[in-house]
Amino acid sequence: MVAVGLVSPVLVTAPPGDSSRVFVVERNGRVRIVRDDTLLTRPFLNLTGDVRFADEQGLLGLAFHPGYASNGRLYVHFTNAVGDTRVVSYHVTADPDSANQTGADTVLAVDQVTPFHQGGTIAFGADGYLYIALGDGAAGVGQTPLDLRGKILRLDVDGGTPYVVPPSNPYVGHVDTLPEIWALGLRNPWRVSFDRLTHDLYIGDVGQLDWEEINVEEAGGSGGVNYGWNVFEGTHCYGATTCDSTGKTMPVYEYSHTDGCAVIGGYVYRGVDLPELQGRYLFSDYCTARVWSFRYTGGVATDVRDHTGLLGPGRYVTSFGEDARGELYVMTVDAAQDGRVYRIGRVP
Repeated sequence: MVAVGLVSPVLVTAPPGDSSRVFVVERNGRVRIVRDDTLLTRPFLNLTGDVRFADEQGLLGLAFHPGYASNGRLYVHFTNAVGDTRVVSYHVTADPDSANQTGADTVLAVDQVTPFHQGGTIAFGADGYLYIALGDGAAGVGQTPLDLRGKILRLDVDGGTPYVVPPSNPYVGHVDTLPEIWALGLRNPWRVSFDRLTHDLYIGDVGQLDWEEINVEEAGGSGGVNYGWNVFEGTHCYGATTCDSTGKTMPVYEYSHTDGCAVIGGYVYRGVDLPELQGRYLFSDYCTARVWSFRYTGGVATDVRDHTGLLGPGRYVTSFGEDARGELYVMTVDAAQDGRVYRIGRVP
């Protein structure tokens, strides 16, 4: 166990090259630092006065700029006090364990109608662009091209203020689709990650009534993939006996609600401590705390394994995380949102 006494931890991450610290995102609005397995008392960033922490809302994501070592820029994804989505940029201060609380620049503002299906992940791709995963806000707008919700966005935060749309985005020049959109047809892409070796994009999309799904977009694609919601839930027609699959991409893996209630997307393991997991994508389920993995080979999920007996942390699983070395972490909460962080490793 790495840390206890946290409030609803939802992410562990680290700046590129920083092997002595990990940063833990608490959904109540704080970013905490764990240095050499010691949780520091003072938060790195404290947005509790700005964040609405309720239902599926809160501080949901954190991404360090690829050039963080020189520019000190970081980005957070949160629900503001009135319940709307914000992606905001901050800078580290001269103290590397403290961010500038007042130097905030809003990158993206999205109005929300309900406190559900907020998405949460933000991450930089190997192309240097910022990817933002937005849930559909429980509005069923995954197929609505003039709504940013239920989509993955791709923004160039270095090319202008607050951003410019990369000219290679798939819907640039389309009057009927917002150009920020990279992928669509998602319900609640809570945890999304890039394989740090292949740069493939893994999307854990939380289902509705019956099915949980994981989608994979291979690196080098041109975007514009439609993952089917709310025409499909997993590979199954949603709310209908028949439906049109034209232009829809099915998930590489799905499981029914007999095995859980909400998929918790993870990471492809690229660390060194557990060579037997090398290249395997680890993921879990919020309710059952089961931990599975598979290899993505030839466009399909292969060699699916259940690791719950060895890696299952118990309690409710909220997220996975990855440090600068590629080692993985898993986060849990109890019914009161009291949280713990575990490193996935070999028992001494």
